[in-house]
Amino acid sequence: MTLEQQTEIGKIIISNEAVATLAGIATIECYGIVGMSPHRLKDGVGSLLGKESVSKGVEIIEKNNEFSVKVHIIVGYGTKISQIAQNVMQKVQYALKEYCGVRVDNVQVVVDSVRLVD
Repeated sequence: MTLEQQTEIGKIIISNEAVATLAGIATIECYGIVGMSPHRLKDGVGSLLGKESVSKGVEIIEKNNEFSVKVHIIVGYGTKISQIAQNVMQKVQYALKEYCGVRVDNVQVVVDSVRLVD
């Protein structure tokens, strides 16, 4: 699945992986996020992903030219999880609209783990 946009001078094609990477980067930039965890069980839920593979912590579903995004995060102990989740939702929605021009129907945040932060 890819996002295609026709312009006056040609076609722009944005891969699903690129959309997932943008959503992942927007997520890890939020305060209180320790990292992201993979959304597939075989990759080990709750394990911390490196910054180069943040897209593995993001699920993208496209339906009727609108995107639903689900991000799997690991938060720091002692942070307010509801506020972190709200910030992630807003930042992901803004980033995808601003950088890809896509309409985001909803953003779901799954907190897979809480970690102590050094």
